[in-house]
Amino acid sequence: MLLAVNPQNPQSRLIGQVVEALKAGSIIAYPTDTTYGIGCSIFSKRGVERIYLLKQREKKKPFSFICSDLSEVARYAKVSNYAYKILKRFLPGPYTFVLDATSVVPDLLVTKQKTVGIRIPDNRICLSLVKELGHPIVTTSANISGEDPIGDPYLVDHAMGKQLDIIVDGGILSADVSSVVSLIGDYPQVLRRGVGDVSWCSE
Repeated sequence: MLLAVNPQNPQSRLIGQVVEALKAGSIIAYPTDTTYGIGCSIFSKRGVERIYLLKQREKKKPFSFICSDLSEVARYAKVSNYAYKILKRFLPGPYTFVLDATSVVPDLLVTKQKTVGIRIPDNRICLSLVKELGHPIVTTSANISGEDPIGDPYLVDHAMGKQLDIIVDGGILSADVSSVVSLIGDYPQVLRRGVGDVSWCSE
């Protein structure tokens, strides 16, 4: 189901409708500040498993998730002083930051190294969803693993609409991805170059 939401001023009624679906275990497509993402509540094991099937992705590659703000990040990840300064500088923005996970994170979203990927996109719709839900949602680009991301909600609907419960239409976006930066060691390290500038990182 395509659900058009105003990207500048998301309608609270529609956000509430999507959040109720997320609470019930639904998987959705939604806009970020890069391209469209696919997600569900991080506490919906069935939802996460459905996304793995939809993406045709190996389960040894955990998904990242979206937090609403830095205080929520600190609940799900261990944030050092230097990492906090970087997060505060660059978020919200087109970055995925890799941090050590806390015990609150479900096992399906934690790597073997006990790390997690966390985003706070600069997009009012997805941040409204996470804030209203009260906890993070899974984020992964709207595409089959290995294929190009999709930035058009109607193309998302055509490609995988039958396997999604709701597609939140926030307009046409790019087909770009976030930059991935590890904050595990003493210095930030680039793991993937995307939209976010990474000239400040070591490689």
